[in-house]
Amino acid sequence: MQNQAKGVLYAVITAVLWGVLAVALKVAGDEVEAPTVVWFRFSLAFLPLLAWHIIKKPRELRILYKPPLILVIASVTLAYNYIGFMWGVNYTTPSNAQLFIQTGPILLTVAGVIFFKEVISRRQLLGFIITFIGFYLFYNQQISALTSGENLYMKGVLLTLSGAVAWTVYAVMQKKLVVHYSSLTLNLFLFGLPTLLYLPFVKFSELAHLSPVMWAIMIFLGLNTLVAYTTLSVSLKYLEAGKVSIIIILNPLITFVIMAILTNMEVTWIKGENFTLLSVIGAIIVIAGAILVIKKDRKARKQAA
Repeated sequence: MQNQAKGVLYAVITAVLWGVLAVALKVAGDEVEAPTVVWFRFSLAFLPLLAWHIIKKPRELRILYKPPLILVIASVTLAYNYIGFMWGVNYTTPSNAQLFIQTGPILLTVAGVIFFKEVISRRQLLGFIITFIGFYLFYNQQISALTSGENLYMKGVLLTLSGAVAWTVYAVMQKKLVVHYSSLTLNLFLFGLPTLLYLPFVKFSELAHLSPVMWAIMIFLGLNTLVAYTTLSVSLKYLEAGKVSIIIILNPLITFVIMAILTNMEVTWIKGENFTLLSVIGAIIVIAGAILVIKKDRKARKQAA
């Protein structure tokens, strides 16, 4: 298999994992409180990394007790991103939260202008406008389809957006850190600190009474964190970052398809979603605009090279 094909494959795996993630979080959130789920995700991702570093790279463990300040900031903001996204899923729907969390990569482009002196092209400005129109159309359609719970929906949207802002801060810090540290060593701290931060809020009694199916979902959520970030790193090794970003930002479409199938099947273990033609069009417009924003011009790529 050629390197480009490998890169596409790993990027698609990442997109699928993140597309399924929102659905699994919604199911888990019906039985387990958000802080417990988030703690479990971080701890299950952290422990294998800790074991690997103890065996393979024990010297790198010093990052756990002597981290740079920006790594602490990155870890705290990533911790909030996880809880903000899950609250968004709980208060709205998987598809809704998955779409609004895409403001993170868009805000990262703005951060690139502010912190890294990057230049926004006319095409990217057009992308911002298109994305805003798509969000407006999608949001209005979702609100009009609700028979009750508008305040909860608004709360969920705001929490999701706050999670996206937190992710942007994390990504800016990460961009500065990857120059000096390996991604595995960074992830060791990024997953480790939230494991400690969420520990006081964990309700172990909830975990003690889970069914085998729910345990499987919880384990999937934990492994999803580790595997998705690993496949993302591998995809970036074989494929340009811009192409990887475009593939990954399509993950809301995967969530939409899954939820459309489950809604049509009228399953009882997850609440169906209200899909209208205009809301779907709005979602597609958002993704199209986001692709325009994150895709670099050829001239910019040549300058970067």
